[in-house]
Amino acid sequence: MIWNWIIEPLQYSFMQRALVVAVVVGAICAVVGSYLMVQRLALLGDAISHSLLPGVATAYIFHVSIFLGALIAGLLSTVIINGIKNFSKIKEDAAMGIVFSSFFALGIILITVVQKENKIDLNHFLFGNILGVSTGDVRDTIVVGLVVLLTVILFYKELLFYTFDRLGAEAAGLPVIWLDTGLMILVGLTIVASLKAVGVILVLSLLITPPATAYLLVNRLHQVMWVGMIVGVISSITGMYLSYYFNLPSGPAIVLVAAGFFSLSFLFSPSQGIVSGYLKLKSRVNI
Repeated sequence: MIWNWIIEPLQYSFMQRALVVAVVVGAICAVVGSYLMVQRLALLGDAISHSLLPGVATAYIFHVSIFLGALIAGLLSTVIINGIKNFSKIKEDAAMGIVFSSFFALGIILITVVQKENKIDLNHFLFGNILGVSTGDVRDTIVVGLVVLLTVILFYKELLFYTFDRLGAEAAGLPVIWLDTGLMILVGLTIVASLKAVGVILVLSLLITPPATAYLLVNRLHQVMWVGMIVGVISSITGMYLSYYFNLPSGPAIVLVAAGFFSLSFLFSPSQGIVSGYLKLKSRVNI
């Protein structure tokens, strides 16, 4: 019964495409999101994700690839944020707030204009629709996913050192500014790849929630990445099936599944869980 429930939707090509995107997006979001969570840069993911909106709308207006438009906007926002932070007295959080609000406002205006002129609904760019991905979307997602994962593998040691000891990395001669910019670009690429799955509004949750879940279960960064990848992939696939069987919006379904895993980890993690800690304390008192 359960096996048929799993296999039946995969006879359709759109579900096969959605499955591939779910696996890739769940994996790369957890890997890149691990760096954001450890460095306490969740706002960076939020800023870049919202900054994609004008690129998406512009690409639609000029009938070019949505991925291309989002990629250009994402890279441009990361460069601007990094430029403001490195070449002025403005701190990083303020720079992200400025760029985030400006790009998002421009995107809303462009989408409003497009919808008025073409009488179409572009809300799927905001909230995602993994069941609606095309063959081209699958190809682009795989390419971006491979680029992100290969970059993390090649520069894992440098990014690890930079993540936990920025001053030490700088003293050791590592190009901290380039690592900073590179991480922002990886975040932008990951968000672009996740655009069709969960949309620009909800992608932050998929970036942060799986690694946060893993962080409560394991201690080392590579372990956080691996456990986060498992949580992210399962969340994406489960949300996809919920969307198919219960006619739910796919992006919110994926996010809520991820939030459910985090809730379980928060409550029952052997070392960090609230319930686990209470039971341990109670057993000690009884002894």
